[in-house]
Amino acid sequence: MDSLIAAFTDPTALAALIALVVMEVVLGIDNLVFISILTNKLPEAQRPKARRIGIGLALGMRLVLLSMIAWIVGLTQPVFDLGLSGPLDTHGAPTFETEFSWRDIILIGGGLFLIWKATKEIHHNVDPSGSDDMLDKRSVATMTFGAAIVQIILLDMIFSLDSILTAVGMTDNLAVMVIAVVVAVTVMLLAADPLANFIARNPTVVMLALGFLLMIGAVLIADGFGVHVPKGYIYAAMAFSTLVECLNIFARRAKVRRGVE
Repeated sequence: MDSLIAAFTDPTALAALIALVVMEVVLGIDNLVFISILTNKLPEAQRPKARRIGIGLALGMRLVLLSMIAWIVGLTQPVFDLGLSGPLDTHGAPTFETEFSWRDIILIGGGLFLIWKATKEIHHNVDPSGSDDMLDKRSVATMTFGAAIVQIILLDMIFSLDSILTAVGMTDNLAVMVIAVVVAVTVMLLAADPLANFIARNPTVVMLALGFLLMIGAVLIADGFGVHVPKGYIYAAMAFSTLVECLNIFARRAKVRRGVE
């Protein structure tokens, strides 16, 4: 209780809480984009339920991982080393390394899975012929509710680990971490349906979102190899791309209105 009160009364803890909430919300957007794209392949009646379950699982995983902080920190300890490293950067650290921890292995695996899924979906968007793949828009009926939940669980695990490791790196106050995670997941829950509906109404946004997932997957793999790409650069690029796409949407709607008039 004391740590909970301190989170709102102690200036240092409050600053850490605000910063962590912002960071967790930003990290949660990645998770939410994947959930939105995946659940849009389900029959319309099942989509809201799948989103709620997916986001609920994301919250549950984050809280479970927070209760296992000592184990989470242990995941950053080296497991094996291939003995390779890149040249030193301006800070004296290697540009890449092959000393892998369980965290690195999970991030690399998650990045590969994300790239594979996004690439398959992009293929089905540009390929005029249909297929029986579960992510094919022309074969929505083949995507089962259970298959969607399983895939959401896999990605929730990756994003939850990244989220909690970020929290551990920013503060050692457990109450601050829990509050930040709950707030971030609540924002995800509120934004889930509007975001998914917006993506469904604007097909070009799907391609943009899939491009984001490809980039996020590449960043996860790079992070696993010790190449740390500043997240500010990533999200600035995503924000700029989103702004350009919004301008395109406004332009298309203006043309439609002029055509109607």
